[in-house]
Amino acid sequence: MDEPAVRRADTLDRGPVGAARSFVDLHVHSSASFDSLADPQKLLRRARQLGLTHLAITDHERISGALRARELAGHGLQVIVGEEIRSSDGDLIGLFLEEAVPPGLDATQTAEAIRAQGGIVGLPHPFDSFRSSGGNRAGRAEGGPAESSEGLLADLAAIVDYVETHNARAYRDANPRAAGFAARHGLPGVASSDAHSVMELGVASTVLGGPFTTAQELLALLPEAQLLTGRASYFVRLWTPIAKVVQRLRGNPRVVPGRAPGSDEGPREP
Repeated sequence: MDEPAVRRADTLDRGPVGAARSFVDLHVHSSASFDSLADPQKLLRRARQLGLTHLAITDHERISGALRARELAGHGLQVIVGEEIRSSDGDLIGLFLEEAVPPGLDATQTAEAIRAQGGIVGLPHPFDSFRSSGGNRAGRAEGGPAESSEGLLADLAAIVDYVETHNARAYRDANPRAAGFAARHGLPGVASSDAHSVMELGVASTVLGGPFTTAQELLALLPEAQLLTGRASYFVRLWTPIAKVVQRLRGNPRVVPGRAPGSDEGPREP
């Protein structure tokens, strides 16, 4: 499979308004996540300003923020209900969900739980050693003896539908390694902001060659995706979790409107 076209956001002509393309950010956190400050309504406003057509809210271990955003979205912007799920093998992303997938299952069980809802399975920031990544075991294998790597890589590739080959928050060589992994295993790649604040939204995103509303329509478009490869600043990456902690210490946590107290799990480690 040819590698997806990769271009920076300021070099891609978005074309006339109404052109039959989709502009998507498939990995975004709202204030329902333990480490995000982004109010769902403000995310929607910013997404419209940027010209995004689709926005996946993928909070950690919960979908309340995504459901709230979908209620508020209205016409012209499709909110995809998603979740970033910590499996026992690392993080996976589920898209097009209606129920939260519990953490702690292994990667195969997590993928099965996503697909049981008709969802799509994504592999986020797979080689970022600073985070719990679904590819951490593959990353260790790639750096280890050659004879031990291929089985683990194949196992991981077999359970996902796409790979996040550019994550705006990824460190060092994580993105090039993710792109190489996707190419070797014939998997489509996407670029995502992994936004934890409104200012990060859309800094990296994916352009698709047509409209879509369903999981299967999205899957059909992904192989020809164009990737917009901006990066979040180090200041923003450091500032967001610190600000969230300060809010908690002040007794003023950001709570998603409409979420019942205690309906989500407590905070987890970053």
